[in-house]
Amino acid sequence: MLRTTAVSPRGSGATSDGTGSPEDHQGTARRGYGVIPVHGYDIGAAAVLCMLDSVDGDGSRARGLHPGEPIPFGLQPVLVSPTTVYGTVLVETILRGWPPAGLPRPWLVLLADIPAKPASAARYRLRVLSSRLAGTVALPYLPALRAVERPEDALNDPTVARAAAQLRRQLEGP
Repeated sequence: MLRTTAVSPRGSGATSDGTGSPEDHQGTARRGYGVIPVHGYDIGAAAVLCMLDSVDGDGSRARGLHPGEPIPFGLQPVLVSPTTVYGTVLVETILRGWPPAGLPRPWLVLLADIPAKPASAARYRLRVLSSRLAGTVALPYLPALRAVERPEDALNDPTVARAAAQLRRQLEGP
């Protein structure tokens, strides 16, 4: 029996048959993420996409999407932004156009662009926008991203691997 999957705002799913667990047509549990880089597809966005794309072989899948592109049914939207003021302005622009119903609220992944806390204007904007988000994950500055040719290679760095584990843990919940 083919079941359709709807994603709740916290990322858990419910199936059309009411069982509450998202499953594909073969009966295996799956999660999906629609990764939307708000500041362009750079190494940070590519790394987050790799972090969410079945790093530990659990069947979860991530798909890169462009801002404004339709979000496929069953994917939890994940916005990726640097911690700059400009990045938070872009997040605000996307959230202002986010439909109030019909789509789950997106998660926001903030990737530190320097090893310091965000500017006060960025922190303020993020605080104001927090009610429009399913949650926020702040990843630290990852210097390994500056030295890799492919985002998959960054996952071999222990700091990046810890950040990936933190990201998965927060998005997937307890």
